[in-house]
Amino acid sequence: MTDAERWDRYRRFRCEVPGLGLSVDASRTGLDEPFLRHMEQALARAFDAMASLERGAVANPDEGRMVGHYWLRAPRLAPTQGIAREIEETAAAVKRFAASVHAGRVRPPRAPAFTRLLCAGIGGSALGPMFVADALGDPGRDRLEPAFLDNTDPDGFARTFARLAGRLPETLVVVTSKSGGTPETRNGMLAARAALREAGLDLPAQAVAITQAGSALDRQAAAEGWLARFPMWDWVGGRTSETSAVGLLPAALQGIDVDALLAGAAACDEATRGRDPVANPAALLALSWFREAMGQGDKALVVLPYKDRLLLFSRYLQQLVMESLGKRLDLQGRRADQGLTVYGNKGSTDQHAYVQQLRDGLHDFTALFVRVLEAGGAPGEVEPGVGAGDYLHGFLLGTRAALSEHGRGSVTLTVPRVDARTVGALVALFERAVGLYASLVGVNAYHQPGVEAGKTAAASLLALQRKVRAALGPAPRTAAELASALPEPDVEAVWLLLEHLAANGAARQEGNGPDGARFRSA
Repeated sequence: MTDAERWDRYRRFRCEVPGLGLSVDASRTGLDEPFLRHMEQALARAFDAMASLERGAVANPDEGRMVGHYWLRAPRLAPTQGIAREIEETAAAVKRFAASVHAGRVRPPRAPAFTRLLCAGIGGSALGPMFVADALGDPGRDRLEPAFLDNTDPDGFARTFARLAGRLPETLVVVTSKSGGTPETRNGMLAARAALREAGLDLPAQAVAITQAGSALDRQAAAEGWLARFPMWDWVGGRTSETSAVGLLPAALQGIDVDALLAGAAACDEATRGRDPVANPAALLALSWFREAMGQGDKALVVLPYKDRLLLFSRYLQQLVMESLGKRLDLQGRRADQGLTVYGNKGSTDQHAYVQQLRDGLHDFTALFVRVLEAGGAPGEVEPGVGAGDYLHGFLLGTRAALSEHGRGSVTLTVPRVDARTVGALVALFERAVGLYASLVGVNAYHQPGVEAGKTAAASLLALQRKVRAALGPAPRTAAELASALPEPDVEAVWLLLEHLAANGAARQEGNGPDGARFRSA
């Protein structure tokens, strides 16, 4: 391809949103005019489905519910005045509560003010808030310094509470769970309660709940007199909840400009409603993914943000993209096996990790470069006329060119800086792109039967563990012997549970290996 041809493609397949300073360049993918014509009808159906979604159509027939995360930054679009009013009142309540905490009107019983924030959540209740906190926070300048319990790992709990040592009296705990029964979040809440109790403190006097009205968590918070409760709605999925109280409350408490976050999302929503695919950045993303992955998810999406503040962006996108698109069945109930694998870290670290394979190895990916124009930080030169940020930008452009030279496709997403408005726009951009891509491949982006199956399997294994513990006695027995005494024997599962119990002091093990080890009560 000549330089003139490359320049023409760049101008044709680059879409800019001037009000945001955001652009998407898909010129180094396989997009071309014949492909755009081929996709016209499918894309028109995707736009129709998105418009229907925004009007309040039931988008998740499994649960009979709407999907309305777009209303969160444009309440006027909500299908009822009641929903619009709830959105507006919740956003206002979030800002009032954060202002009261910052001013010391809401304060802990044994400290002058809250200075630390501990958020317990899982999945969308953690990944979005963690991404925003890391992207927009500044340790030492945050109004409340955030920490997260985003797993049910007791070692992780211990490490988090070690970092909060001496600060628990001034720590505000935010517990986020739509149902109130999510095991990981419940366990994090119990760990927080225990740590506070050990310090002579009481969780309700320092806790806030974000949950669905009437949930187990909502009832508990009301009965115990927690500081505040904020709503989650059944029409907002966890992975699209960042512009609800789920994301707004932690951000506001940290001191992030949530109005700017919402404004950036709203502006991007407006820019991605247009039906011209090369003037719509979300449609351009979706089409490039479809073209590169052959509509079958045959290539992974490697996210390469050249900015430390965007380190957690790929983790956030993993859930948004993979939970939305990873579906066994299509909308007609036919076997589809769809998905789009996402991984990534940050540039230029990735250049010293896996870019070697991206350029010279398996061609099983398409790259997404995230380019931030403003270097930020302290100005200074590392060479005459060259700053560290110039090196970073040069590494991005060089890696992009190196991949292109070997026929490896990439999209470049450019933003002016990492601020609240830009981060809001990024959230909205990828929510829309995922929705459009799901329509193109014919799957429902708004349910997650695989996640529920995993939860069900985990619950059954915990029930089996209780039976195994009850079956242990003073006489050592093998896993096979213990399993044979159960109503539904599963020797492998029993063996794995016994290994775990023995490692944690709940059983005693003699010998080694599945056949040689014997177990008895501790």
